[in-house]
Amino acid sequence: MPATPRTALVTGATSGIGLAIATTLAEQGHRTFIAARSPDAVASTVDRLRAQGHDAAGAVADVRADDQLRRLVETATDTFGDIEILVNNAGRSGGGQTSRIDDALWDDIIETNLNSVFRLTRHVLARGGLEGKDWGRIINIASTAGKQGVLLAAPYSASKHGVVGFTKALGKELAQTGITVNAVCPGYVETPMAEKVRAGYAALWNTSEQQVLTKFNANIPLGRYSTPGEVAGLVGYLASDPAASITAQAINVCGGLGNF
Repeated sequence: MPATPRTALVTGATSGIGLAIATTLAEQGHRTFIAARSPDAVASTVDRLRAQGHDAAGAVADVRADDQLRRLVETATDTFGDIEILVNNAGRSGGGQTSRIDDALWDDIIETNLNSVFRLTRHVLARGGLEGKDWGRIINIASTAGKQGVLLAAPYSASKHGVVGFTKALGKELAQTGITVNAVCPGYVETPMAEKVRAGYAALWNTSEQQVLTKFNANIPLGRYSTPGEVAGLVGYLASDPAASITAQAINVCGGLGNF
């Protein structure tokens, strides 16, 4: 149990990294409010957390829609009180040969991965009770792709670079308040999204998904993908009191894939 249980809001929290983060924060004793687009997934995840004895609730929200983000913050605060830990996790992959990327794909990736982070953070600061507090944690799930260009993933790389830049700027802006702002940058993590990414590269390279996996593993010094729980472990630490002096940082969880 943490010294002081807090209220946490986690987006994209019904699978993969987001589910691991929500579970970790709940296990630490925090009141955990989750959001995702699927009503069934939200309901089943909340039921699972409650069955484990955790204080959990959730709501359906599409992070691309600002009005839904506003309602999400209102619902979360009505349920558990002021939001003290915000984890902007919801995101999507996407890319391809840049000359063939249409506006719809580019715009959707930027809306999902970058604009939602700004908008939800703004709502939590202005309406969610975080602004004016002397303790708070904003943790944005970026990517090692937010520090380097990724082959055939220009819109994804651009969006995650934006998340890292936003994190560093806001971290400095709030540094005197006791609210820290950090980005966690996963590399290859075994999730449902990772399976889709491998399938996409297999199609682009006219090869098998297993061959893509072998190629990717060969680029990771540890020789394997990270797990969602390993990413969530860093989020759990950043949400703790001992992490109070860590802010405006972008920290990798990548098996040594990127040392920058």
